[in-house]
Amino acid sequence: MLIKIYEENPNEREVQKVVSILRDGGVIIYPTDTIYGVGCDLTQAKAVERVARIKGVSDVSKSNFSFICSDLGHLSIYAKPISNPIFKLMKRCLPGAFTFILEANNNVPKYFKGKKKTVGIRVPDNSIILEIVKELGNPILSASVKDEDEIVEYTTDPELIHEKFGDLVDLVIDGGYGGNVPSTIIDCTSDIPEITRQGKGKVEL
Repeated sequence: MLIKIYEENPNEREVQKVVSILRDGGVIIYPTDTIYGVGCDLTQAKAVERVARIKGVSDVSKSNFSFICSDLGHLSIYAKPISNPIFKLMKRCLPGAFTFILEANNNVPKYFKGKKKTVGIRVPDNSIILEIVKELGNPILSASVKDEDEIVEYTTDPELIHEKFGDLVDLVIDGGYGGNVPSTIIDCTSDIPEITRQGKGKVEL
């Protein structure tokens, strides 16, 4: 299924339709402020396994999937306490094209965490996915939609994404053309934050 949602004013009925699919353990493809993502409700173990299979990952706990949150309120639920400077940095950058690597706490589902001690947190600057996460009430597990093409790493056209991946997921959201530059990753697991991948987000540390 392919549905159109406009970022300027996400239709409440369409948002509820997406949330209902997620609550039923569905997997969706959705727009962000960078590239299109594939994901599900973080608390739905079987759906998480489906996302892993789509990404060709055999062990979820060894993956680099991140969480999409609607705001920084989810931080204390899934991450260990952070220092004031790190919180200020996150507040300055989010919503935005950044993934923050933080120390995970025990609330992160075991099937996701495994022996991994970190979690990637995203709050994209995209009203479609933020509205969906807000309505859902849980973070969405997130992975990038990559292309097999050697030249074009990320598919940006939602209709092409639907053609390629529509049979593997329950819903593709057409939120307009996506970008092809991923988020900037900032590792905040030590006292001094470090950019481990320079992507779309720009910030002075």
